[in-house]
Parts: sequence; structure tokens; C-alpha cells
Amino acid sequence: MLRRVSQTSREALAGARRVVVKVGTNALTHATGRFHREHFAALAADLAWAAERTELVVVSSGAVALGMERLGWTQRPRDIPGKQAAAAVGQSRLMQAYEDALGPSGLKVAQVLLTHDDVQDRRRYLNARHALLRLIEEGVVPVINENDTVSVDELKFGDNDALAGLVAGLVEADALVILSDVEGLYSADPRSDPDARLLRVVEKVGPEILALAGGETGSSVGTGGMGTKLRAAARAGERGVRAVICSGARAGALRQVLQGQEVGTLFEPVASRRRARVAWIAHALHPRGTLVVDAGAKDAVLRGKSLLPSGVRAVAGDFERGAPVDLVGPEGLPFARGLAAYGAAELRRLAGHKSSDIESILGYRDLDEVVHRDDTALLEVL
Repeated sequence: MLRRVSQTSREALAGARRVVVKVGTNALTHATGRFHREHFAALAADLAWAAERTELVVVSSGAVALGMERLGWTQRPRDIPGKQAAAAVGQSRLMQAYEDALGPSGLKVAQVLLTHDDVQDRRRYLNARHALLRLIEEGVVPVINENDTVSVDELKFGDNDALAGLVAGLVEADALVILSDVEGLYSADPRSDPDARLLRVVEKVGPEILALAGGETGSSVGTGGMGTKLRAAARAGERGVRAVICSGARAGALRQVLQGQEVGTLFEPVASRRRARVAWIAHALHPRGTLVVDAGAKDAVLRGKSLLPSGVRAVAGDFERGAPVDLVGPEGLPFARGLAAYGAAELRRLAGHKSSDIESILGYRDLDEVVHRDDTALLEVL
């Protein structure tokens, strides 16, 4: 959904107290994938300027690209061990670059490496949050990256756009700025359509906005395309965080955004914030299984009710009690994610039965619900 530029919204960016800046691989490298040191110096100056005025958190790509450069590789490895090796070689070089660039301004930086497993568990999620907030309190700039050296598919965020969207909620940021190699979101692909226009404000990321990303994927040195950036902006928006996608290849763009100037594409936050726990369930958890429910159960869940065993028609996956599961309606599409009150084997026995039958079927009874409403998040952003 589009609307006209809101000066008030842009001015709100100028007053942001805590800002997450995502630096993409393409904003750090030449077209060949080599580290662009002159450009990085200009970008670091902008980051230092921002750190003097806000509480700054940086989510930075670039470790794999820097590792490729050090190893003399010209193409991004396709195999997981190759990516892990490049990340291991490049991560220390990435942090040294930030240390060298921000240190002269009196700024201290801290390396924070995360995997999806670190936010999958509620306790570890809170541990990460507390650590980041303490660093911010001490005036340190956390530089966050996915721990690619140990990440495998089931532990990965997918890309640093998704990680940045999650971090913005994790630290309760006021703004998320995604620096990329594009000026923002266009009405069409500007590389092939001369009439494509830059969209200045997006009120809500719906299907029509996601469609503008087309089939765009990452470059040879990066992983995230426009679609991942739109989803990151949408997820930040659900936490009440304004997001901007703009070019990191142009010196001063970050300063202009944080001065309230009309730069890039601004994504407005949704009117109501989700509770932290609900947002964690919706976006920080990978589903371990699926519960197929009937139309009546789907309607009840959408109205804020708990899922009862009588509404379950099928159970897929092998999971334990407390695991995240997707709720799928009769049409075959997931509409909610929640924490299962019983394991998969137990739910297969309970499916279609009344809550009053739980004890006679299992020999015990913990909850009447198989997914409690307090442990359920509607999947508003796909």
C-alpha cells in the first residue's frame, strides 16, 4: 500500500534514539566482489556521525566476500564448507576494518555472531537481548553478523536482511536503515524499465508490494535480494520500527536519512505493535511441524481463541512439547504459528477428540488446548 510522503514520518527518523543499520555486501564491495576500501571509509564516517547522535547497532555482511578476497577466490562458493571457510577467514578482517575505521572517532566496537538457534530458544533470545542492551549502555557499537562458520541451513536466518529485521525488534530500535546497492523500491525494475519510479513511502508491505521485488535474488557476493529487504522492513514495522531502504553506495545517504531528508523508500510501521513474545513466535522460530485444522478451528484461532484438539485434522513432523508448529487451514496455507502443548505423537492420538477426552486417551492431562492463544501468532507477513 502506497501513500504520499509524510513529513512527520521523515522527521521522526531525525529524532530516532536507537538505530539499526544493515550494511549489505554490495554496499561494501566493488562489482568484482573485492572490498571497496575508499567507499568503506566514507560509510564508516557516516556510521561514526550516527553513533555520536544515536545508539547505533550495525548488522554487517561482508565476511564471506572478504574471505574470498583473502583466499584469492573469484566466485562465491556454492558448497556449505566453502562458505564456512570463507566466512572464517573474512570475519576477523571485517571486524578489523570496523575497528580501524571507527576507532579514530573514539568508538568501541564489539563483534556479535548469531545463529538462528540463538533466538529459537526463548532464554537464549533474552540472553542475546540483554547482552546487546548492555553493550549499547556502555557506548559500544555492536557489529552483528550471522555466524556463517557454524551455520547450516536449519540454523540460518537466510540472509542479513532477515537478521537486521529481527535485531531491530530485539533491541527495540526506533529505526532500521538498510543500506544496499539500490536507491530504494521502484515501481518496476529500473534496469529494464526506463519509466520505473522510486517509491518514497510504503504504508504496508502486502502482496502487491512484494510482487514488485519480482524474482530478484542476491548478487554473486551477496545473498539478499529486494524481497528479503521488503520482508525485513515489514517485520520491523510490526514491532513499531520505521525502516528505510536506500543506497549505501552513495556517501552521506545514512546522514540524510537520519536528518529526516527524503532519501530512499520509507516503510511506515503498522499502527499496533505486537507483544514481544508474539513477535518472537512469529518471526524468530522455525516451525518443527504442522497442524492441519478444519475451517471452524481456523476461524476460532483468527478470532483470538486457542486451538482445541477437536479442530485438528492431521499432524506432520516429529516434535516435542513446546516446539513451534505452523497451523494450516483447509486450503493448505499456514495462517498462524504457535507452541505445541503436546508432542507430535500425542497430538496424533488427540486429533479430532474433545478436550474432555485427553486424560482417558493419554493417561494424563496438562492443558485443554493443543496450542494456547497466548502462544499463538497470526502470520500477517509471509
